[in-house]
Amino acid sequence: MKAFPGARIVMAATHVGEPTRDGRIVEVRGEDGGPPYVVEWSDGHTGLIFPGPGSVLHVSETHDDGEPPADWGPGMPSPAGEGAPAVPVAGAGAPEAGGPGAEQPGHVREWTVRISIYESGDDTHAQAVLLGDSPQHLKAAGDSHRAPDDPVVPEIGDEVAAGRALRHLAERLLVTADDDIAAVTGEDAHVRRS
Repeated sequence: MKAFPGARIVMAATHVGEPTRDGRIVEVRGEDGGPPYVVEWSDGHTGLIFPGPGSVLHVSETHDDGEPPADWGPGMPSPAGEGAPAVPVAGAGAPEAGGPGAEQPGHVREWTVRISIYESGDDTHAQAVLLGDSPQHLKAAGDSHRAPDDPVVPEIGDEVAAGRALRHLAERLLVTADDDIAAVTGEDAHVRRS
């Protein structure tokens, strides 16, 4: 991973229930743009970080002014590293407010899915709950049943029941999106399922 002073950084929460953090790198102390970094977080705190694998969601390739660093050229790897997902970050190269191509500032949200699994004999029941920032949590369930001739492997029942619960939860989320679009537009809506 490489970064530079002025780049925006977004880091995943370290514990469930904690928010995703974003900030601006003010100092790079490693060689060739590597960590550790001194970061000024959006909450006003400043601290030294040495990000571990998977902790950084995004590092912008431009300064806050929208310009890439002088030594950053085309074809160079993304500062966040290969395969790092791009998460939009406010102020990361966005056009000037009100100007041509202006976009709303980006934001980061973090949702958690909690799966509870209950096994009784040959039956397994899973319940998936989406914990987001909406006023109502979405829930869905899935079940599995082991055939009498199948070997007893609890993990398989867990996987099948949880997979079915997640599939049902995904469908409930898309139906909720259909309803929200219809409420906003006043027209029937059906979001594509793939």
